[in-house]
Amino acid sequence: MKKLIALVAIIICSVSIKAQKMYSVDYANQADLKVYVVKYENQADLKVYKVKYENQAGNNDGKWYFTQYANQAKKKVYFVDYENQADLKIYFVSYENQAGWRNNSKKALIY
Repeated sequence: MKKLIALVAIIICSVSIKAQKMYSVDYANQADLKVYVVKYENQADLKVYKVKYENQAGNNDGKWYFTQYANQAKKKVYFVDYENQADLKIYFVSYENQAGWRNNSKKALIY
């Protein structure tokens, strides 16, 4: 019985860790990740699609859900004004199937 409970707990934790739930903070020192929104898709490290519901957030695939509270998010992001201040450059896409990584070396920033 204890093994079953432990297995269920591990599965639940692994599912909740995978979702890209983000919270936008007001100050850079509060952020886990500094993000710059580029003007053109080819300048981005990651193409992001903002989903409406938490259960639509992807497993590190560019589908982001912005939470209402910081403690609900996996990462706290701060949107910087200049490209050279950013850890990650993103481009917001209009369709879900356009989301994804352009620079795989930056994937570790999301985990």
